[in-house]
Amino acid sequence: MAGNSQRRGAVRSGGKKGATVGSGGNRKRRLEGKGPTPKAEDRAAHQKGRRKRAATKRTAAKRAAAPTTRTPQRRGVRGAGGGSRRSTVETVFGRNAVVEALRADVPVTALFVAARIDSDERVREALRIATSRGLPLLEAPRAELDRLADGGPHQGLLVQMPPYEYAHPDDLVAAAQTAGGGSLVVALDGVTDPRNLGAIVRSAAAFGALGVVVPERRSAGMTAGAWKASAGAAARLPVARAKNLTRTLEAMRDEGFLILGLAVDGAVDLAEVDIPEGTDVVVVVGSEGQGLTRLVSEACDDLVAIPMTNDTESLNASVAASIVMHALSRR
Repeated sequence: MAGNSQRRGAVRSGGKKGATVGSGGNRKRRLEGKGPTPKAEDRAAHQKGRRKRAATKRTAAKRAAAPTTRTPQRRGVRGAGGGSRRSTVETVFGRNAVVEALRADVPVTALFVAARIDSDERVREALRIATSRGLPLLEAPRAELDRLADGGPHQGLLVQMPPYEYAHPDDLVAAAQTAGGGSLVVALDGVTDPRNLGAIVRSAAAFGALGVVVPERRSAGMTAGAWKASAGAAARLPVARAKNLTRTLEAMRDEGFLILGLAVDGAVDLAEVDIPEGTDVVVVVGSEGQGLTRLVSEACDDLVAIPMTNDTESLNASVAASIVMHALSRR
């Protein structure tokens, strides 16, 4: 009879027809939502879920077995487009920049030419110079040139050159000792424009200097721009890189060098500086805006000034260096 069930869990509820057997709230709980259905790869028992866990374990095992050494950062420059990027080689791109680099005998290792390039006089000259020098000519799609130029305006031409191999300051000291005295070395303090560096290298080679010393930090390097400004002199004159310019100058003084710093407010006139015969000289040139740093100034034996009119505050670093080297070479 309805309402008289003796089964376990039965609940009596009143009504018009008398007490009936209820569900005890089970039907209500079954109707409650359990959220969205998980994706197949997130279900532990699903085939895709097992595959995902296995792939995760394999990736973790590969990472654990891989070496912990980092890939060394690579250094380089961009060409005519400006800016810098890191690369195992230096790149120069753009038709004018490439032709100028080839004319200046920059040590190019390869010339990249875009496929189906619209040839003009600059392209033909670049191909002619590269062919005469026996350089590899590589035809590449424009997408590859875009990657090599880091998105810069390559105009279908790009050349690569290896990083410059710097000498050590001790090499210049040894060369001066071999020369037997009276040698000239140029050191740069805070010259950050590669074109100034290249121009100074060119003048140093013209006036018989043994080489140029640049610091590792806060200084221009021998990039493609410096190579071009040197007009090929960088292939004949060594450029040494010093970890600490102040200590390098002090070490060169200990080897018998006279250290002359170039400063606007120098106490000694260039024409009156006393240089004993046979003395090796280092001329230190600072940046046009800041001049010599304090520590470098203190490392100099004398601060020399170029006589100028009162209307001129300073000279370009490469111009000032050329004037001093010319004056010392005549003496």
